[in-house]
Amino acid sequence: MDGILGYVTAFAVGGIICVIAQVLIDKTKLTPARILVSYVVVGVILGGVGLYEPLVKFAGGGATTPLTGFGYTIAKGVREAVDKEGLIGALKGGLTATAGGITAALFFGVIAALLFKSKPKR
Repeated sequence: MDGILGYVTAFAVGGIICVIAQVLIDKTKLTPARILVSYVVVGVILGGVGLYEPLVKFAGGGATTPLTGFGYTIAKGVREAVDKEGLIGALKGGLTATAGGITAALFFGVIAALLFKSKPKR
């Protein structure tokens, strides 16, 4: 989708994904870490069986930005690497596909650690 409708669609889909996570945080005893990991795993599973691709085509960044999109990218990277390199691609495809995101997370995590002092939770 192009134009303003594309932005609205991306915002709505990304928002729905985030609302589901917030409801899980508020209404269940699941920790945020477990919910985040679950989102990545769901993205890998849906990406692996081909169900996440139509959502990505429909919502663009609204589907690829949340953690389910990270899982989808891992699955897509593994699939492409296996097609090109065989079984060894299953081991390195996901890491290769997500290397930029992992690097950015590490880099900005170090910057935040240098700039801010952590405090114990009360």
